Amino acid sequence: MLTDPIGDMLIKIKNALMVKHKSVTIPASKIKLEIARILKQEGYIEDFKYIEEKPQAKIEIILKYDENKQPVIAGVRRVSKPGRRIYKGYKDLSKVMNGLGIAIISTSQGIMTDYEARKRKIGGEVICEIW
Repeated sequence: MLTDPIGDMLIKIKNALMVKHKSVTIPASKIKLEIARILKQEGYIEDFKYIEEKPQAKIEIILKYDENKQPVIAGVRRVSKPGRRIYKGYKDLSKVMNGLGIAIISTSQGIMTDYEARKRKIGGEVICEIW
């Protein structure tokens, strides 16, 4: 039984990158689709595909590597966990790795990066950090 589906998604991506897989498939949900959209938008993954399947849909994430075949994602950290939720106002959102990484925030206006949340002046739950 999965108790932290987002944490599971992040670890699957990290493990697939470590063994140089081209893609990784994870069970789909709305929040995972939004996280995948942000990762693509920010250039951390090549692309993602939504695969409609029974009994549960899946997301295939195509991983991205640089010209030296090193993963673009150097690290991931799950901040807010099911047992301990972390909420921050927009003024308290610090830059990840001095601006080299992103934090993904769940706000009242949807899921977005820390930069976008600061720009819109809204806080929320800090889901994870990626660098």
